[in-house]
Amino acid sequence: MSVDAVMHTEFPAGYVVLFGVDGKVIMTPQSFEHSSTIKSMQIDSLSLGRHAKTASDVYIDFPADENSAPDFAILREDAKRQGKRYGFEDVLLIAEVVSVSSARKDYDDCTAKYGRYGIPVYVVVDPYAAEVVVHTQPAGSGYIAAHTHKYGSGKLPIELADGRTYTLDLDELPRPEADAH
Repeated sequence: MSVDAVMHTEFPAGYVVLFGVDGKVIMTPQSFEHSSTIKSMQIDSLSLGRHAKTASDVYIDFPADENSAPDFAILREDAKRQGKRYGFEDVLLIAEVVSVSSARKDYDDCTAKYGRYGIPVYVVVDPYAAEVVVHTQPAGSGYIAAHTHKYGSGKLPIELADGRTYTLDLDELPRPEADAH
């Protein structure tokens, strides 16, 4: 199924559609924790300004039809759309929120992909492990540096390539309810 065909397909409400690097299309129900975590990241982005260019679940063009709709992204302030979408060159930070069904994709596939395309900062937010992994220094097969931070350890300043700082509040990230696994 082509990306264009998938984009024009109506999927059931409450599901997220994931595109694997191997061409598979995966539908998974979005959890409350997943949605709440994205909302928390959006709230934290307000420190960049009310009109900062951020996106959640919005397609970004990558080469070779490896387009992505990351859970959360911060774009350069001077980013311009190329047609209907922004290009990967405009991305300063991408964050993916781990779901039970997406752990391999978020930790492995996305780390390799975003590093390969030079995304300056890739953040994996894992509500189930109660940790955030910040990847920096993109390289051909991933990232050179990765630092893990536990939920509940205060505010995490993340330097963006344009000189601004995005501060993720690790005390405010939602944790799964006991029966959410």
